[in-house]
Amino acid sequence: MKDYVLDPSELEALGIRTVIVASPDLQGRLIGRRIPVDGFDRVIENGVDVCTCVWAWDLEQGLELIDAGLFKLCSMHNGVPDATLRVDLGTLRRAAWLENVAICFADPVDVRTGEPLAISPRVMLKQELARYAELGMQPKAGTELEFYLFRNEQRELRKNGFRDLDPTTLIPSDFMIHEGNLYEPFFQKLRDDLLASGVQMEAAQSEWGSGQWEMTFRYGEPLEMADRHALYKLAVRDSAARAGMTATFMARPLNGQPGSSCHVHFSVQDAAGERLFWSDTAAENMSETMLSAIGGVLEHAPAFMAWYSPTINSYRRNNSGDVAGNGRTWGFDNRTTTVRVVGHKPEHLRFEFRLPGADTNPYLTLVALLASARDGIERAVAAPEPIRGNAYLLPADEEMPADLQQASKAFVAAGFPRALFGEDIVDHHRVLLENEWKTFMAAVSDWDLNRYFDRV
Repeated sequence: MKDYVLDPSELEALGIRTVIVASPDLQGRLIGRRIPVDGFDRVIENGVDVCTCVWAWDLEQGLELIDAGLFKLCSMHNGVPDATLRVDLGTLRRAAWLENVAICFADPVDVRTGEPLAISPRVMLKQELARYAELGMQPKAGTELEFYLFRNEQRELRKNGFRDLDPTTLIPSDFMIHEGNLYEPFFQKLRDDLLASGVQMEAAQSEWGSGQWEMTFRYGEPLEMADRHALYKLAVRDSAARAGMTATFMARPLNGQPGSSCHVHFSVQDAAGERLFWSDTAAENMSETMLSAIGGVLEHAPAFMAWYSPTINSYRRNNSGDVAGNGRTWGFDNRTTTVRVVGHKPEHLRFEFRLPGADTNPYLTLVALLASARDGIERAVAAPEPIRGNAYLLPADEEMPADLQQASKAFVAAGFPRALFGEDIVDHHRVLLENEWKTFMAAVSDWDLNRYFDRV
């Protein structure tokens, strides 16, 4: 048992009064129920029900799509049914940034059949990990997540329409120590709370953007990594709000400032722990397995952009030229490419996938990345030639979606997601993606008014 995992029988003695049972929605946010500690045994035995609408509505929890009967999973035609969350006791831990609270991840199952709910991002990631296990392979992953932190109180900021944002740093401070020192008490408590919650941080720093910060997670098993990622975002938001500040994981929240990324580091080993990306004899010590994994990831990148960059705002970052992934390219320690190969020892050699933004759902991004790499390995896909200079000087990759509408079309048209996940899941995501674009196109923004109001 991992040292942070709690024994359910000892919760009350540890002072725990509430257990949050949580699972990710399609946006990567945690949904679930709060259980009094004396009722958690019943949840362990029977689970706890939640409405399937949590995997059907959009970011604003709008019910229009459900009312319109556009989802097979959850619509008026089937009465908007429940699913049962079955707890994963190996994830029970303190939510140490909250007083007397524990949290336990759970996976939804059909209330009638008991079968896992296929639309659940956590279920999908478990299924992909099972495919690796069948091949005798164990993937490893680590995420680096950036965010912006503002000195504005959260509720007032929303009431004021997010005006007059006050960033925690005012000048470019990438890797600078002095800018971070002022906020060390905040980040020190955050790190301590995360460690007590089983979320091991590797490093933290101030970033180049005004008010931008980055924290990296300890490399490890992908499901645990996705759980840590989700907990981290929750803890950052909660801790910022308690300190009278506001954090955002938007891909690009400010004009004239860099976007926030979610870089993913990835490697594969066999069941005995042998590093499959390393070769003692190959050029740059990159095995054919590693080259094929890169080939698969790049081949399927257009199809999965809807998951790597899932919002309208995502493409403000992707199209910025701010080393935010760049077409189907790779190179050695090259930040102008989408896949950056790093590491010079067997235990360190990996690649960094740079396309996803901070707004990505970590479970879906890892599903897409792992599945693409596995497909490349199984089919021995040839990686393109590495880029050894500035990849931004190359012609634009016309196959890569430039906005969410193009990403939606690429996801629906691609054969790989459909073959892997089935028609129902692809269609479910299609409805949500098309609705996001339609909602965006129907809205009159400040940009519209400033550009057109008295000029046309």
